[in-house]
Amino acid sequence: MRILYFALLTLFLLACENDPTNRNPFLQEVPFRFDLNLNLPLYNGLNTIGNPVYVGNNGVGTRGAFVMRSGIGDEFVAWEASCPNHAPNSCSTMTIEGQNAICSCEDFEYSLFTGQHLNRPDDGARYYDLLFYRAVLSGNTVVISN
Repeated sequence: MRILYFALLTLFLLACENDPTNRNPFLQEVPFRFDLNLNLPLYNGLNTIGNPVYVGNNGVGTRGAFVMRSGIGDEFVAWEASCPNHAPNSCSTMTIEGQNAICSCEDFEYSLFTGQHLNRPDDGARYYDLLFYRAVLSGNTVVISN
């Protein structure tokens, strides 16, 4: 019985992997919560699929967030507005171009549907996709949080 217990404990400990290489070293994951009322003109664009909105209020992420309705119904996505491939600086707050976010520092481009880095250089270096935030529709309000 002791051997079985020891084997299960060992298996459990080996199954719990903590991979710190997946963590983006450039962006802190700041806890926040912000409500977007879809009745307000500022966030009315979120009623249309594929129409991203920049939320630059203090306390929302590091440099704000991009929020977009990604599908029919209550499907929303939210992403950090600071470029994930370098530390925040004067050029790291990205801009919206269609359904993509553009970083003016290196002209990196990211999909606001998937968060994927679209023009990743093929130089062997590690590049990161957008930092994801939770976005949940509650009534007529989208709650974004981390």
